[in-house]
Amino acid sequence: MQNDLALLMDLQELDDQLGELERSRIYLPEMIQKLENELSELESNIEENDKLLLESAREQKSIELEIETDKEQLESYQKQMKIIKTNKEYDALTTEIDTKKLAISDKEEKILALMATMDECKEKSGQLKEQLKEIKAGNTQQLEMLKDQSLSLQAKIDDRMAKRIRLAKDINRQIIGTYERVRKGKGGLVVVPIRKKACGGCFKQIPPQRIQEIRRGDKIFSCDNCGRILIWIDENNN
Repeated sequence: MQNDLALLMDLQELDDQLGELERSRIYLPEMIQKLENELSELESNIEENDKLLLESAREQKSIELEIETDKEQLESYQKQMKIIKTNKEYDALTTEIDTKKLAISDKEEKILALMATMDECKEKSGQLKEQLKEIKAGNTQQLEMLKDQSLSLQAKIDDRMAKRIRLAKDINRQIIGTYERVRKGKGGLVVVPIRKKACGGCFKQIPPQRIQEIRRGDKIFSCDNCGRILIWIDENNN
């Protein structure tokens, strides 16, 4: 019976390892995705910033060409002022000149706003690219490590499962049946030590007579409250 208890402890340790590996199967892809998204989001921000810079530069150039055309027309209007003969022509031409001057002023203000935007983009571009460089340096190494762990994960699971199957064959079928039933119902620890005269799983007090029987180790005992298999370990009861 002592041998079965020792084997059960080994089995429980294997199940703990398998549980951790199964959790890794879930969180490793999530961590990888998070790191990749961090890089992707930053690269997207850089791309959008560079696009805004380019579009602003193109718009500035286009407006500058429009201003040149407007100034040529304005110069033409001003020359016409010298040769007009009627008040009606004068009033019409004055209106055209004022309208053109206002248009030029508005466009010059747009250029100033675009120049401010481009200055901000250039400053932001430097910051984002430096940030990307730093994150790449850290994330690349971490990504490689996580991907390596992910690739080797299934092999580790298969190895533990093979060991578990071999180990379970050496344990009394009735005992392994109890272990599997409790493990399925409770999860976590199935074989628990007595601590301070109580079950190490649910902490219910155990009668002294039952504790003595458990200490002898010649029979498997389960907690009357939670069903976990009880064992005696001296170091937990000093």
